[in-house]
Amino acid sequence: MKENIFNHIETNPVIAAVQNIEDVDTALGSQVGMIILMCANIMNAGEMVEKIQKSGKLVIIHMDFLEGIGRDQKAVEYVATVLRPDGIISTRNSHIKHAKQCGIFAVQRFFLIDNKSYETALSSVKSNKPDMIEIMPGVMPTVIKRITRDIGIPVIAGGLITTKQDIMEALEAGAIAASTGKKYLWEL
Repeated sequence: MKENIFNHIETNPVIAAVQNIEDVDTALGSQVGMIILMCANIMNAGEMVEKIQKSGKLVIIHMDFLEGIGRDQKAVEYVATVLRPDGIISTRNSHIKHAKQCGIFAVQRFFLIDNKSYETALSSVKSNKPDMIEIMPGVMPTVIKRITRDIGIPVIAGGLITTKQDIMEALEAGAIAASTGKKYLWEL
């Protein structure tokens, strides 16, 4: 699975961060190869995962925004074994650890606002061993360079990505992809 995810990202490093159900079809009709589903709930998540995967795109469920399901280990197990997305993303250490135990691709999201949050991110990566991380905001080329050097795992730049230039700068700084909710960037 890891190799498949990296191949999709290499083909198109723009990831659609879908924030409402109405935008799923727009993302499916776009050039992106991966969708982060940030708007699912227990009633529609299975249908959305199936629809996205049938289109040939990969789907990552954002566990922190999945409505109607708990925030414990059983929630991660349910997502991994019943919904079966290509991976999960979360800010929660416990979600990442349990996803790894369940054998599902895990992306850990970090908000880097100061040196303390940067150090916390480094510590969490060492402890949780996510497959990839997403750092926010994604418009910090100097920080992207630094964190890719310090952690040695793939980085997604996300948050405040509003232009093609933002994407190019993040990629040039060492990110392997940029996630954005801006639909006009999904066609790049």
